[in-house]
Amino acid sequence: MNNISIGRYVPYDTFIHRLDPRSKIISMILMMVMIFFTFGSTWTNLIMYIIFFIFIYIIMLISKVSLRQLFKQLKMMWVMILILFIINIFTIKESIFIYIPSVGNIDRFTIPGINFTIYIASFVNTFYIFVRLALMIGLSLILTSTTKPMDLTYALEWFFKPLKVIHFPVHEVSMMISLALRFIPTLLDETDRIMKAQVSRGVDFQDGKLKEKISAIISLIVPLFVSAFQRSDELANAMEARGYDPSKPRSKYRKLTWKMNDTLSCIFILLIFAGILTLSILKIVII
Repeated sequence: MNNISIGRYVPYDTFIHRLDPRSKIISMILMMVMIFFTFGSTWTNLIMYIIFFIFIYIIMLISKVSLRQLFKQLKMMWVMILILFIINIFTIKESIFIYIPSVGNIDRFTIPGINFTIYIASFVNTFYIFVRLALMIGLSLILTSTTKPMDLTYALEWFFKPLKVIHFPVHEVSMMISLALRFIPTLLDETDRIMKAQVSRGVDFQDGKLKEKISAIISLIVPLFVSAFQRSDELANAMEARGYDPSKPRSKYRKLTWKMNDTLSCIFILLIFAGILTLSILKIVII
């Protein structure tokens, strides 16, 4: 459970921490869109993904987010990627040529003995999915590690404000998202505590037959749900005791302030976005 870091705010005084949460959300959305662009060739796509990774890594260094945290998130994805790769092997039959020195352009190879053909496209598409997920997790990790939950609530409420015209519950939805992000670390800590308590009572979460593993998971899930409902009930009572009423006009203790650094950072990301979009539309081949 300690491997999950998304949702945990880390209080540092860095340039990224001081940015307005609205500018961080805009920049994150633009960068996530850039991740899904395709370019002129497979090798060009690979080079662009390396550039994306270096750029995100520089942002992580500035915001003091450890690269180890990103790798911890990726450890939980390998089973999903393996299953996806197996599915791609049997379903993808398209031709994506890749140039290999001394061999030339190839789009498939056959496994000797069983006469089974595997297309290069199955490797390429699986790699694309993995890299995109990794980059998106990295961006989400930067946002949640450098933005306070309440600031994120105010920013989401600001973005949803035009929906008030159609009577969309802007504040309620923003508050729910903020509470969900706030309680992710709490529930993870609670899960870790329950697991250790169950292990001390002889429950084995690692070994055993399928029936025993299901029983072990149930012994974890049931008290976790009970604890989650108790916490939600306590939170609701606390909010009511403090007079919280989402339908009434509300004032803010802290107001978001858009500064020059926010404008410059958004312009910088927009310029990169325009350049990457141009490369994608023109299908420019680097290699």
